[in-house]
Amino acid sequence: MFAVIKTGGKQYRVAADDEITIERLAGEAGETIEFKEVLMVGGADAPLIGAPTVDGASVVAEIVRQARGDKIIIFKKRRRQNSRRRNGHRQDLTIVRVTDILTDGKSAPKKAKKAAPKEEEAPKAEEPKAAPKAEKAADAAPAVLFTAPEGEPDDLKKISGVGPVLEKKLHGLGITKYAQVAAFSEDDVTRVDDALSFKGRIGREDWIGQAKVLAEG
Repeated sequence: MFAVIKTGGKQYRVAADDEITIERLAGEAGETIEFKEVLMVGGADAPLIGAPTVDGASVVAEIVRQARGDKIIIFKKRRRQNSRRRNGHRQDLTIVRVTDILTDGKSAPKKAKKAAPKEEEAPKAEEPKAAPKAEKAADAAPAVLFTAPEGEPDDLKKISGVGPVLEKKLHGLGITKYAQVAAFSEDDVTRVDDALSFKGRIGREDWIGQAKVLAEG
Protein backbone atom coordinates (compact mmCIF):
# COMPACT_ATOMS: atom_id res chain seq x y z
CA MET A 1 0.00 0.00 0.00
CA PHE A 2 1.21 3.52 -0.76
CA ALA A 3 -0.10 7.02 -0.21
CA VAL A 4 0.49 10.53 -1.53
CA ILE A 5 0.74 13.12 1.23
CA LYS A 6 1.17 16.88 1.25
CA THR A 7 3.41 18.72 3.72
CA GLY A 8 5.44 21.90 3.51
CA GLY A 9 3.75 22.80 0.21
CA LYS A 10 5.11 19.63 -1.49
CA GLN A 11 3.71 16.20 -2.30
CA TYR A 12 5.42 12.90 -1.46
CA ARG A 13 4.64 9.31 -2.48
CA VAL A 14 5.28 7.12 0.57
CA ALA A 15 4.96 3.51 1.68
CA ALA A 16 5.60 1.74 4.99
CA ASP A 17 9.24 1.88 6.17
CA ASP A 18 10.12 4.66 3.67
CA GLU A 19 12.45 7.40 4.93
CA ILE A 20 11.75 10.82 3.43
CA THR A 21 13.23 14.28 3.95
CA ILE A 22 10.64 17.04 4.36
CA GLU A 23 10.43 20.68 5.44
CA ARG A 24 11.17 21.17 9.17
CA LEU A 25 8.44 19.99 11.56
CA ALA A 26 8.57 20.55 15.31
CA GLY A 27 9.53 17.52 17.37
CA GLU A 28 12.38 15.44 18.73
CA ALA A 29 13.87 12.23 17.37
CA GLY A 30 11.62 9.27 18.24
CA GLU A 31 8.39 11.28 18.37
CA THR A 32 5.40 10.21 16.28
CA ILE A 33 3.71 12.61 13.86
CA GLU A 34 0.56 12.15 11.77
CA PHE A 35 -0.04 13.57 8.29
CA LYS A 36 -3.73 14.31 7.72
CA GLU A 37 -3.40 15.74 4.19
CA VAL A 38 -3.55 12.45 2.26
CA LEU A 39 -4.30 13.08 -1.42
CA MET A 40 -4.39 9.46 -2.58
CA VAL A 41 -4.20 5.91 -1.22
CA GLY A 42 -3.42 3.02 -3.55
CA GLY A 43 -2.11 -0.49 -3.72
CA ALA A 44 -4.97 -2.26 -1.95
CA ASP A 45 -8.19 -2.60 -3.99
CA ALA A 46 -9.37 0.37 -6.00
CA PRO A 47 -7.30 3.51 -5.44
CA LEU A 48 -8.84 6.18 -3.22
CA ILE A 49 -8.45 9.66 -4.67
CA GLY A 50 -9.19 12.66 -2.49
CA ALA A 51 -11.16 15.76 -3.33
CA PRO A 52 -8.76 17.22 -2.36
CA THR A 53 -7.98 14.81 0.54
CA VAL A 54 -9.11 11.25 1.30
CA ASP A 55 -11.66 11.23 4.14
CA GLY A 56 -10.50 9.30 7.19
CA ALA A 57 -7.02 8.61 5.81
CA SER A 58 -3.76 9.52 7.51
CA VAL A 59 -0.09 8.58 7.42
CA VAL A 60 1.84 7.98 10.64
CA ALA A 61 5.61 8.52 10.76
CA GLU A 62 8.40 8.65 13.31
CA ILE A 63 10.96 11.45 13.43
CA VAL A 64 14.41 10.01 12.72
CA ARG A 65 16.35 13.27 13.18
CA GLN A 66 16.35 17.00 12.54
CA ALA A 67 18.84 18.18 9.91
CA ARG A 68 19.82 21.08 7.66
CA GLY A 69 20.25 21.05 3.91
CA ASP A 70 23.35 21.92 1.93
CA LYS A 71 24.33 25.57 1.87
CA ILE A 72 23.22 27.49 -1.20
CA ILE A 73 24.52 30.88 -2.29
CA ILE A 74 22.19 33.66 -3.47
CA PHE A 75 24.04 36.32 -5.47
CA LYS A 76 22.31 39.43 -6.75
CA LYS A 77 23.94 42.06 -8.97
CA ARG A 78 22.49 45.23 -10.46
CA ARG A 79 24.16 46.21 -13.72
CA ARG A 80 25.97 49.53 -13.79
CA GLN A 81 24.82 50.31 -10.23
CA ASN A 82 27.91 49.06 -8.35
CA SER A 83 25.53 46.92 -6.29
CA ARG A 84 26.22 43.32 -5.32
CA ARG A 85 24.65 41.23 -2.58
CA ARG A 86 25.77 37.71 -1.57
CA ASN A 87 23.74 35.65 0.89
CA GLY A 88 23.87 32.05 2.08
CA HIS A 89 20.99 29.79 3.09
CA ARG A 90 20.65 26.32 4.64
CA GLN A 91 17.14 24.88 4.72
CA ASP A 92 15.89 23.32 7.96
CA LEU A 93 14.78 19.73 7.29
CA THR A 94 13.21 16.79 9.13
CA ILE A 95 13.91 13.15 8.24
CA VAL A 96 10.97 10.84 9.04
CA ARG A 97 10.30 7.11 8.68
CA VAL A 98 6.77 6.09 7.62
CA THR A 99 5.29 3.47 9.98
CA ASP A 100 1.58 3.17 9.03
CA ILE A 101 -0.90 4.17 6.35
CA LEU A 102 -4.35 4.35 7.94
CA THR A 103 -7.80 4.54 6.33
CA ASP A 104 -11.45 4.56 7.47
CA GLY A 105 -10.72 7.04 10.26
CA LYS A 106 -8.40 4.74 12.22
CA SER A 107 -6.10 6.46 14.69
CA ALA A 108 -2.38 6.00 15.11
CA PRO A 109 -1.40 3.21 17.51
CA LYS A 110 -0.10 4.65 20.77
CA LYS A 111 3.26 3.51 22.09
CA ALA A 112 3.01 1.62 25.36
CA LYS A 113 4.66 3.39 28.25
CA LYS A 114 7.08 1.38 30.36
CA ALA A 115 5.73 0.82 33.86
CA ALA A 116 8.02 1.74 36.73
CA PRO A 117 9.19 -1.15 38.96
CA LYS A 118 6.79 -1.76 41.87
CA GLU A 119 9.58 -1.46 44.40
CA GLU A 120 10.22 2.14 43.33
CA GLU A 121 6.56 3.24 43.58
CA ALA A 122 6.48 3.39 47.40
CA PRO A 123 9.28 5.85 48.28
CA LYS A 124 8.22 9.35 47.19
CA ALA A 125 10.45 11.33 49.52
CA GLU A 126 12.95 12.25 46.81
CA GLU A 127 10.76 14.88 45.09
CA PRO A 128 12.85 18.09 45.39
CA LYS A 129 14.25 18.06 41.87
CA ALA A 130 14.26 21.79 41.16
CA ALA A 131 18.05 21.81 40.88
CA PRO A 132 18.20 19.49 37.81
CA LYS A 133 15.70 21.75 36.03
CA ALA A 134 17.92 24.74 36.71
CA GLU A 135 20.86 22.78 35.32
CA LYS A 136 18.89 21.99 32.17
CA ALA A 137 18.02 25.69 31.74
CA ALA A 138 21.69 26.54 32.08
CA ASP A 139 22.62 23.87 29.54
CA ALA A 140 20.06 25.32 27.10
CA ALA A 141 21.84 28.69 27.04
CA PRO A 142 24.12 29.15 23.98
CA ALA A 143 27.73 28.23 24.65
CA VAL A 144 30.45 30.89 24.43
CA LEU A 145 31.89 30.76 20.90
CA PHE A 146 34.43 33.61 20.99
CA THR A 147 36.82 35.22 23.45
CA ALA A 148 35.54 38.72 24.21
CA PRO A 149 38.23 41.42 23.74
CA GLU A 150 39.19 43.60 26.69
CA GLY A 151 37.74 47.07 27.12
CA GLU A 152 34.28 48.57 26.90
CA PRO A 153 31.96 46.75 24.47
CA ASP A 154 30.83 48.53 21.32
CA ASP A 155 27.19 49.50 20.91
CA LEU A 156 26.15 46.51 18.76
CA LYS A 157 22.62 47.94 18.54
CA LYS A 158 23.94 50.29 15.84
CA ILE A 159 24.00 47.27 13.52
CA SER A 160 20.67 47.15 11.72
CA GLY A 161 18.55 44.31 13.09
CA VAL A 162 20.24 44.12 16.51
CA GLY A 163 18.15 45.17 19.50
CA PRO A 164 18.84 45.13 23.26
CA VAL A 165 17.82 41.47 23.69
CA LEU A 166 19.89 40.27 20.74
CA GLU A 167 22.85 42.37 21.90
CA LYS A 168 22.80 40.50 25.25
CA LYS A 169 22.78 37.15 23.42
CA LEU A 170 25.75 38.23 21.30
CA HIS A 171 27.61 39.28 24.44
CA GLY A 172 26.86 35.83 25.86
CA LEU A 173 28.58 34.28 22.82
CA GLY A 174 31.63 36.49 23.42
CA ILE A 175 30.85 39.01 20.63
CA THR A 176 31.30 42.55 21.97
CA LYS A 177 33.16 44.51 19.26
CA TYR A 178 32.41 45.67 15.73
CA ALA A 179 35.82 44.33 14.65
CA GLN A 180 34.80 40.79 15.64
CA VAL A 181 31.71 40.89 13.43
CA ALA A 182 33.64 42.51 10.57
CA ALA A 183 36.19 39.66 10.69
CA PHE A 184 33.60 36.84 10.61
CA SER A 185 34.55 33.93 8.35
CA GLU A 186 31.90 31.73 6.71
CA ASP A 187 32.47 29.18 9.48
CA ASP A 188 31.93 31.87 12.14
CA VAL A 189 28.68 32.95 10.47
CA THR A 190 27.46 29.35 10.38
CA ARG A 191 28.29 28.81 14.07
CA VAL A 192 26.45 31.96 15.14
CA ASP A 193 23.51 31.07 12.86
CA ASP A 194 23.27 27.65 14.50
CA ALA A 195 23.67 28.97 18.06
CA LEU A 196 20.93 31.62 17.71
CA SER A 197 18.77 30.01 14.97
CA PHE A 198 19.28 33.02 12.68
CA LYS A 199 18.63 31.11 9.42
CA GLY A 200 20.90 33.32 7.33
CA ARG A 201 20.02 36.61 9.04
CA ILE A 202 23.65 37.76 9.27
CA GLY A 203 24.07 37.54 5.51
CA ARG A 204 20.62 38.94 4.64
CA GLU A 205 21.16 42.07 6.75
CA ASP A 206 24.85 42.39 5.81
CA TRP A 207 26.11 42.55 9.39
CA ILE A 208 29.73 42.14 8.25
CA GLY A 209 29.56 45.16 5.91
CA GLN A 210 27.80 47.28 8.55
CA ALA A 211 30.36 46.30 11.20
CA LYS A 212 33.28 47.23 8.93
CA VAL A 213 31.87 50.73 8.45
CA LEU A 214 31.22 51.15 12.20
CA ALA A 215 34.68 49.81 13.13
CA GLU A 216 36.39 52.22 10.74
CA GLY A 217 34.33 55.14 12.01
